[in-house]
Amino acid sequence: MTVSPLSTARFPVPLEWGAPPGVEAVPVARRMVMAIVRDWGVLLSVDALQEVELCASEVIANALVHTEQRCEVTVRRRAGRLRVEVADRCPELPRREREAESCGGRGLLLVEALAHAWGWQPVGGGKVVWFEFPETGEPPCPTHGWGTARDLRALREVA
Repeated sequence: MTVSPLSTARFPVPLEWGAPPGVEAVPVARRMVMAIVRDWGVLLSVDALQEVELCASEVIANALVHTEQRCEVTVRRRAGRLRVEVADRCPELPRREREAESCGGRGLLLVEALAHAWGWQPVGGGKVVWFEFPETGEPPCPTHGWGTARDLRALREVA
């Protein structure tokens, strides 16, 4: 919990940090996201917490592995929603599709299926990929937000 400089209010403020390039930084960044969520006392079920952890791993790994550059991770909590944003300096847009024989390419399909909402936006010469979970104490509905039943069938086919 963050305390204001005047010690008069307690509130979660967005926390942001840079993750160095390389796959070895993914678990560290994921643990940091989860430590913030627990410290803030975000009301999520055990299942939803695991889903947040998986989504964080996927978007952080995408940024670090595909760009081979540092990324910025931001965790926000407002209006009953938890939002995780990962910014990188690569202008290439995120892709959800994958080739049938590839070993990877399923990360954003997982994020789409698990998160309440997700998306991306161009920022400067790069982009920010984000996802959100409602603070309800109940697992999120995987078809709410950008997910669709068609996309969930596709997810089952690649599993």
